[in-house]
Amino acid sequence: MTKPTVVFATGLLLCASTLAAHASSDDAWAGFAKEVEAACGKAASRLIEKPVSVVDPYGSESYGLALVSGKAKGAKQTISTICVFDKKTKKAEVGSELSADQVKVTPKR
Repeated sequence: MTKPTVVFATGLLLCASTLAAHASSDDAWAGFAKEVEAACGKAASRLIEKPVSVVDPYGSESYGLALVSGKAKGAKQTISTICVFDKKTKKAEVGSELSADQVKVTPKR
């Protein structure tokens, strides 16, 4: 191979590997968001009848973060709660009820 051909082939390989890494990274973040959504929905189910989560796509360094909203159990009002998901232990915890006066969220139906 000539030098320009080697340089071109190397460039193509680098581009292809970068695209593959980017795609797998996107898949990993999407999987992480689904994991946070499931864990936070389960944790919030003691407060909310049909929890709907809005997940921070990346979270913080140590935690996945979500705002979970829906109809309060045994009541008619919509409430929200903040959920943190420990990336190491995979455990989700929710805070207290936040009323619609405190947080303006319209859950998807």
